[in-house]
Amino acid sequence: MTTKKQDEPFHSGEVYHLWNYLYHTKHLLVTMQVLINHAGDHDLKTYCEDFVESCLIQEEQQVEGILKEAGIRLPPAPPDRPNVDVEDIPAGARFNDAEIFNLIQRELVSTRADSSYVTGIALNEDIRSMFSDFHGQQEEYEQKIIDIAREKGWLVLPPINIK
Repeated sequence: MTTKKQDEPFHSGEVYHLWNYLYHTKHLLVTMQVLINHAGDHDLKTYCEDFVESCLIQEEQQVEGILKEAGIRLPPAPPDRPNVDVEDIPAGARFNDAEIFNLIQRELVSTRADSSYVTGIALNEDIRSMFSDFHGQQEEYEQKIIDIAREKGWLVLPPINIK
């Protein structure tokens, strides 16, 4: 190859997955705002706020920076949600803490799979490295929320088959 790595354009799969990942992350950030409003448990609320600040916003900024630099149009973002007190949400309309745990844990499983897939299909070294880092960080956050759920009694395990 005669071109420098930095001058190589992204292939269509890289562009699609970067754009789609950013689109999904922007929506997840708004979903997390809603879940933070619903969280009644202090540890869960603190976890959610840390997850947004230390993981999701950083991922959003990194992917957005790559797309901007490549001149690719950015996906739209939904509007931010206002902060409300959990007491202001009617009991029948409120997510309980165990439901919030399940939603976040499922999202982390899905996002880790996406990160792993992008790492596998990317030819660009920087993208592979970035998504590999995302995968590791998501794994750490998944373990943190599982630990919280185990401590609070929200973790429901399937029955053990003993014969």
